[in-house]
Amino acid sequence: MAPVGGTDYPRSYAEFRSWFPDDAACLDYLDWLRWPVGWSCPVCRCEVGWALSNGRRECASCGRQTSRTAGTIFHRTRTPLTVWFAAAWQMTSQKHGISALGLKRVLGLGSYQTAWAMLHRFRVAMVRPGRERLTGRVEVDETYVGGHEDWAIGRQTETKSRVAIAVEAHEPKGMGRIRLQHVPDVSKASLIPFVGASVEPGSTVRTDGWQAYWTLPDHGYTHDRVVVRRGDDPAHVAMPNVHRVASLLKRWLLGTHQGAVQATHLQAYLNEFAFRFNRRRSRARGLLFYRLLDQAAVAEPITYRQLLVEPGAKRRNTTAPTGARRNPSSLALPPAERPWRRPT
Repeated sequence: MAPVGGTDYPRSYAEFRSWFPDDAACLDYLDWLRWPVGWSCPVCRCEVGWALSNGRRECASCGRQTSRTAGTIFHRTRTPLTVWFAAAWQMTSQKHGISALGLKRVLGLGSYQTAWAMLHRFRVAMVRPGRERLTGRVEVDETYVGGHEDWAIGRQTETKSRVAIAVEAHEPKGMGRIRLQHVPDVSKASLIPFVGASVEPGSTVRTDGWQAYWTLPDHGYTHDRVVVRRGDDPAHVAMPNVHRVASLLKRWLLGTHQGAVQATHLQAYLNEFAFRFNRRRSRARGLLFYRLLDQAAVAEPITYRQLLVEPGAKRRNTTAPTGARRNPSSLALPPAERPWRRPT
């Protein structure tokens, strides 16, 4: 059943404020997302238990005590849930999202590192496990993100990051869903696995003449190969969808994030862009908030240290945000006594 506005998610900022005035309301909403038909023990699946004074639940069958945020991105967080929910609303209610510096300023957080880590944890949750692959007619190509290189020709680059793009092409014009992945190179060993993970076998994959795609028929795809240099149409006309997505991606990185995206964290930003793009036709911003929280409630926990370590590396990424981290206070505050009315 599709979620209903005003019942399953707040439809406006006013409803958001009234729904989640304190941390207890936020925790109850997470409980409802995780166990819509009632709590169950993660070990023995027993549905009988009780709440403890420390906020945990104890199973009546096996006696195991579990945190209500265990198994989510909020596991062992010292940031109040009201702050988490406010960050999720800010992240989804704006068309182009929000940067870590912007979130720090809006919520009055004590450190940039707290805002940065919160947004990155939400980006981890934006990839839904077991999501459906693209189908039908799909355009696949690569683009490059990073600094300017005057000497770069074709696919030659040393400083830029390579991003593989797959877009469902709807006729006569229009686009469906997209998939983005940061790839180490544009070889067959990198691009064929990307197509396999992103596109359902049996689909028609349209690419340019790059030789890395020549073996697509061996993997169950119909290969529509367009050699741009031999044709009359330029690349953005022969394959308009992937070029439009690449342009929108670069504009978003430069606009919302001022181009300050490091290669080690690029995939997280690609996840956010794909999450937004695939839900661009949603008329209710609150529905995006619901989708994000719903996926955050089942996403695997990730620590701040894990966010700072490049995948495959054994040491911390020294280019990550620096400075002291401060735990923000809860947004559940009593009403102020109109401080602007100074006694005369």
